[in-house]
Amino acid sequence: MTETCDILISGGGIAGLTAAAAFGSSGFRVICVDPTPPVIERDVDGSDLRTTALLQPARDLLEHFGIWARLSEHAAPLQVMRIVDAGGEQPEARVVKDFNAADISERPFGWNLPNWLLRRELLAVLAGMPNVDFRPGVGTTRLFTRLGEARVALTDGRQERARLVLACDGRSSPMREAAGIPVQTTRYGQKALAFAVTHPVPHENVSTEIHRSGGPFTLVPLPDYEGQPSSAVVWMERGPRATELLQMEPSAFEVEMTRRSCSLFGDLKLASRRSIWPIISQSAERLAGERIALMAEAAHVVPPIGAQGLNMSLSDLRCLLDLATARPAGLGDAAMLEAYHKARHRDILMRVKGIDLLNRTSMLSPRPLRDLRAFGLSALYSMAPVRKTLMQMGLGVK
Repeated sequence: MTETCDILISGGGIAGLTAAAAFGSSGFRVICVDPTPPVIERDVDGSDLRTTALLQPARDLLEHFGIWARLSEHAAPLQVMRIVDAGGEQPEARVVKDFNAADISERPFGWNLPNWLLRRELLAVLAGMPNVDFRPGVGTTRLFTRLGEARVALTDGRQERARLVLACDGRSSPMREAAGIPVQTTRYGQKALAFAVTHPVPHENVSTEIHRSGGPFTLVPLPDYEGQPSSAVVWMERGPRATELLQMEPSAFEVEMTRRSCSLFGDLKLASRRSIWPIISQSAERLAGERIALMAEAAHVVPPIGAQGLNMSLSDLRCLLDLATARPAGLGDAAMLEAYHKARHRDILMRVKGIDLLNRTSMLSPRPLRDLRAFGLSALYSMAPVRKTLMQMGLGVK
């Protein structure tokens, strides 16, 4: 068994890699493991075709640790969040409301980046940190905790000792299960398709979320691809319909997605393969146990609405960093972990419930309820103080 490290991070997704970089930059000795080696190319099997909108607080965190400089040239700014209700008889925009970042800030709401590229750049950052040991292809299996340290068994047969175990290992987190922390899960019968498109009408840095039934159809700006305006798409539908769409020939799929987009960007052309995953909401009963903290999808899962997923995760990280650097000698002790739970749990529950409501509203099928949704969108938008408060809450600054 090796000497005790400061932090062992279970999970090498974007949240886990960012945590490794941030804690490593703060001088902590970090081990980060993940059973699946990261895929860092766009058009290969296993690549994560989803994108992440890094909102203002997330960018500030990455800038503080020198990570943003590697990302900025690849990022597409999100100046306007456009909500479209297309719940009439035909899939056409009947209510369009723009939430402009200029109403509350001199900066865009956020900046959109492909997930595979985020992993690539974060790994490049970690490669230059001698105090961070990233081990792809290695997972965690068992957790043994004592008052002063944790011991983690790994899939390669080794065992590591750490003052703090940080579980960033997904919605089915093995470390959360090993710590005996229960979760509450809501299943919607939905799945989401993720892919990239090109289109003749420029997106003009507008993220467009189109509501009809089954779930939102969201186009998020990307840099131009092969000389054409490009967007990342997340298309949420009830499970059987999503599976049907996944299996369509590309030409038929392009017709369907152009129709679902209300042709707002002209004819959409598929510019990547399609991936699919189930939609759930989930929150852990507690964010910490003895010598372990839960972060990211080990702590909370939300449908992909409003760019909240990773940004909630980076709020977890910011809180943990503040607690760890304020009292390094207490890293991983009961006082630190209780303070983390109290600081984050209430906000997480509020956001999980809020996004659950938005998703259920977006799924509505009966025409009268869709009409009510359109009326509600118009009413909220017309109240400027409410509109600004919603934008600030979405950013996580209020």
